[in-house]
Order: sequence, then C-alpha cells, then structure tokens
Amino acid sequence: MSDTAEIEFSKDLLRGAAEIAEFLFGDRKYRRKVFYLNERGRLPIFRLRSQLYARKSSLLKFVENQENRRMDQPPSDKHT
Repeated sequence: MSDTAEIEFSKDLLRGAAEIAEFLFGDRKYRRKVFYLNERGRLPIFRLRSQLYARKSSLLKFVENQENRRMDQPPSDKHT
C-alpha cells in the first residue's frame, strides 16, 4: 500500500462503536445501537480483536444500497 493510500485509508476508518455511532446517527450516545446492529449482521463492520471498525465509504455505500432497495419496492397497500 502506498503512503497516499495508507493516509486515505486511515481517514476513511472509524474506530470503535462511538465513532461509528457519531458518523451514522450524529451522536456517540447511540453506540449500543451500533453493537446491536453489528451482532445481527446489519452493518458492514469488522472487528480486530475486541475493537469494532468500519470504513466511512463502506457505510455510505451500505446506506445508499438500502435507499435504492426501498425505492425499487412497489408501494405498500397497508395504508389504503
């Protein structure tokens, strides 16, 4: 990995549930939600030893895919 790629990777990396929570939900207090979603395999997060990590770019792609998946579904008739 080149020096430039290492710098970019380190800027893209979120370390710990608190940083991931702040990135996703705007507040570190949602770190327990990050643990919960990770336990259920709902977020693109990885672990190194006991520490959670996520790439900002992977989380943004994940959210974009979720948005696109919702738009591709036909409207529900539940509320009519």
